[in-house]
Amino acid sequence: MSTLVSAARLLDGGFPSLPHAVWRADQMASGHCAVTSTGHPLLDQELPNGGWPKAGLIELLMEQPGIGEMRLLRPALKAVAGKRRIALVQPPHLPHISAWANWGLPLGSLLWIQAERSADALWSAEQILSNRSCGALIFWQSHVRTDSLRRLHLAAQGSDTLFWLMRPLACMQDASPAPLRLALRPAADGVQIQILKRRGPHRDDPLHLSMNDMPAVPHPFNIPQDPSSRHRTSHAGQAGARAQGASLTEAIAAQAQAHPVN
Repeated sequence: MSTLVSAARLLDGGFPSLPHAVWRADQMASGHCAVTSTGHPLLDQELPNGGWPKAGLIELLMEQPGIGEMRLLRPALKAVAGKRRIALVQPPHLPHISAWANWGLPLGSLLWIQAERSADALWSAEQILSNRSCGALIFWQSHVRTDSLRRLHLAAQGSDTLFWLMRPLACMQDASPAPLRLALRPAADGVQIQILKRRGPHRDDPLHLSMNDMPAVPHPFNIPQDPSSRHRTSHAGQAGARAQGASLTEAIAAQAQAHPVN
């Protein structure tokens, strides 16, 4: 009986020190967690506190890169880039330097890290979160163990970094400590977002987010169109960014030296 009474008091606001740590299942959570607006009002309305949460793991799940996920993140990245660095860890393709410039992102604020082993990439991501050296971190990883996810989430909780983990759509059935998980699918004029997990009520219907109002610019990564170009890109990436923490301009310069134009 005492447990039921305590729960009732808690739901009625009887414990003023706890209301931000708990929420009703049919209500959106609210609290002191800092957020950055997604730049998309429809999506902000569906997220606790109205934006991308800082100090926590955000999972974006998709079938393949290049379906609109970077355009989705573009407004938040632009808000961060003017003040702090943005880290790209294990991107699936080489960064398209002119596209980042067209997006209005200072190239000196971008870090590109391409590790040879998954363990090294995980370590790099954890260090970025732990030392708070960047305002945003995007980490692409196909296979992540549950204990590694917990470590990344714990590191994110102790930072003020926006942290997106890009994973395959097939991982949506896997358990994850991430408080926010979104499944992304391509749409004719934007992207379709399925909210898999959030601190708030369950949403069955996917959210259709139109991005027609965003200027058309080159994709921020050089996505190969055929297997031979993909092979060349892979070797260029290894030659261009073996050293962790290389700036984007340094990485592209190394790429150019590895494959000069004849």
